[in-house]
Amino acid sequence: MRRIAATWISPLLVGIVAFIATRLAMMPGVSFWDTAELQTVAPVLGTAHPTGFPTYVLLGWIANVLLTPFGDPAFRMNVFAGLCVAVAAAVTVDLARALTRSTLLGVVAGLGLTFTGIVWKIGTQADAHALHLALVAILFRLLVAWEDGRRDRALIGAALVFGLAAGNHSLTLLLALPIALYVVTVDREILRRPGLIVACVGIAVGTVALVYLELPLRAGPFRAPIVYGQPETWDGFWYIALAEQFRGSLVAPFTDLPTKAGDLLGRTLDAFGPLTIFLPIAFVVTALRRPRYALLTGSALAITCFFAASYVNAMIDRYYLVPVLIAWTWLAILGEGVARMAGGGIDDDGGRRLQPVVAIVVAVVLLVPTGLALRDRYQAVDRSHDDAAARWLDMALSSMDPNAVVVSWWSYSTPLWYAQVIEGRRPDISIIDDRTRLDQNLGDIYDVIDRNLPTRPVYVIRIEPSEITGVNERYETQPLDAFDPSMLARVIRRREVAQ
Repeated sequence: MRRIAATWISPLLVGIVAFIATRLAMMPGVSFWDTAELQTVAPVLGTAHPTGFPTYVLLGWIANVLLTPFGDPAFRMNVFAGLCVAVAAAVTVDLARALTRSTLLGVVAGLGLTFTGIVWKIGTQADAHALHLALVAILFRLLVAWEDGRRDRALIGAALVFGLAAGNHSLTLLLALPIALYVVTVDREILRRPGLIVACVGIAVGTVALVYLELPLRAGPFRAPIVYGQPETWDGFWYIALAEQFRGSLVAPFTDLPTKAGDLLGRTLDAFGPLTIFLPIAFVVTALRRPRYALLTGSALAITCFFAASYVNAMIDRYYLVPVLIAWTWLAILGEGVARMAGGGIDDDGGRRLQPVVAIVVAVVLLVPTGLALRDRYQAVDRSHDDAAARWLDMALSSMDPNAVVVSWWSYSTPLWYAQVIEGRRPDISIIDDRTRLDQNLGDIYDVIDRNLPTRPVYVIRIEPSEITGVNERYETQPLDAFDPSMLARVIRRREVAQ
């Protein structure tokens, strides 16, 4: 019992440190953009934008219930992100320890992951990528446990976690080939066990299918108050699940490779600083000491980085979370290799005395760049005073006349939905987002304005210059407030057409 307790002390402590770090920088409440959508969807078991993120919605709903005493739903979903990063950090400690047989180097990997800028940042606000990081860390740990112990239950557990991760974010699918290569390399005889293969594939696919039932159920017979698209229909379901909306987002993956390599180097330098120079060496050492793990993680990192380099996304740095996790485990393995070399690689008394000392020195060296960058990184990720969305909501909702229609844009539609669905504010206002126009066949923004302007107050939120110009050419408008960053304006009347 004492041994089991000691095994979990270091992961637990690092997880606590990670949560405290994210909590100190955490947003106090509602935000804009996708963050506000997840803060709205999860507490009411709704459906989110493609790919729907059903695992996140289901676990987020549970987290919202369990965290009820700790603030409003928006804050609870931010806390959920912090808890996911804490889980990822704790599991990373155990993963690196399993790879190196060193608790100290496991702690280094867990702390290094926690305080890498993008990881720290992702734990301060509601985001499905925080859960993705946690689930992938658990997935890797189960795979390594299977390699070390060859117990079927570890591989079956990995299949289950893979299914949950795929139901959370489609980036998980990029890991399918690396995992298949890893499994076959670890145990070639597994090909002679079709029952185990079918069980693992069935559990993974079945888990994905099960969590994705959330979409048609909450859009159909048990309809939630907020639903993206029409996933209750066959075509609508696949439109969301397969992210048809973003089909053109992968742009020219095999062109301009030097520029993409330079961008990747810049991101690596930003995340690891001077440790960047050791990463290729760390991979080589990993390939020598844990060749199967090197195959798994090396191929996963290469595929993920190649994909992210060509994928158009508003916050693409989130797609590099798993490569950051992988890199810290490589650095831990490098540290173990250095410590063993310094100890002579033998078990004489001198080696045993020297190796722990060298491990401590290596641990300090690996964490020094993080420690030196800690203050700047905290300032970069700190959102503890970011109440811009809450202030904007108060201004916007108090400025709109009763029974108004607001022709909105995504980043501002989401906090407006939060105000209506979660807080119950201004139910008289109709929020017509671009998604709403598509789902209800309402035409373009001008059709919506013209249809409502004779009978209801109409407001517009546009950020595209061409649409702002189009609105101003067709209508007389009145901006509402100098503070407003959203171009929120009241439409007064149509402009007269010159004869």
